[in-house]
Amino acid sequence: MALNKPALKALLTGRRALICPEEHGLTRPTGQGRRAHGLSQQQVDELTGRALHTYSRLETGRYPNPPIGYLRQIARLFGLNEQEWDSLCRYAGIGDPPGPLSTVSGLEVHGAWQEAVDGIAHMAYVTDASWNLLAYNEPLAEAFPGGRTPDNMMDWMLLDPDGRVTLMDWRTVWAPLVLPQLRAALALRPDDGTLLRIARRAVEDPALRPLWVAGGAQVHPDGDERPLRHARYGPGHVTMCAAQPMAAPGSRLMILVFHPGTAKAHARLPVLRAPVGA
Repeated sequence: MALNKPALKALLTGRRALICPEEHGLTRPTGQGRRAHGLSQQQVDELTGRALHTYSRLETGRYPNPPIGYLRQIARLFGLNEQEWDSLCRYAGIGDPPGPLSTVSGLEVHGAWQEAVDGIAHMAYVTDASWNLLAYNEPLAEAFPGGRTPDNMMDWMLLDPDGRVTLMDWRTVWAPLVLPQLRAALALRPDDGTLLRIARRAVEDPALRPLWVAGGAQVHPDGDERPLRHARYGPGHVTMCAAQPMAAPGSRLMILVFHPGTAKAHARLPVLRAPVGA
């Protein structure tokens, strides 16, 4: 990915100007010449334990392929959020970051998501990066016997006996596609305790162990159609629409469009695209 010097400089200088030196036990430089607000470039080197002019090279785009560990230092020192962290890596020529900036990132979403989910007519829910259920609407609750929604959707899809009944053709359709998602999530969040516990149980499960050993590429559910037994409407198929709350990497919004009946609802739908020249 190409280095974007103007964008990199604008992001870093803007955020550096917001950092008060006194908060880090430093003093604001005095003397002749114009003094910018915030930390000086030399103070950034001091706080990150780097050689003199290291930060200057980064800010001015003269540091090709900077180590991801150094970019993390800068991002945390400057208090970047996850969107700014993504931008920093891309502007610096690294591309997409290898993981979230914070270990707790993706484990909470803005409270407005509950209101947004409530306004969706189809089954809808939001999970965090560990697949814990954070928000859901009434149509989703109706799909479960007694309205009892699970605490963790990944655990329910893979290991819960009720999940294996609700998710029709579980062994051949659902499990082979869901398990790679767990593996991919662990690659990004190898220290996630919830994901590790689910993975350990999956490896020990006789039905899942062969699928885990076989591996398999991650198959994103967006646009897929799979069979599901609805607690109220019986057998049918759900078309899955997947999205992500931007402030919480790894979290997901799932909208499930349910069509009752044993036959698939429709053939592959065409993509939505703006008219040429629009």
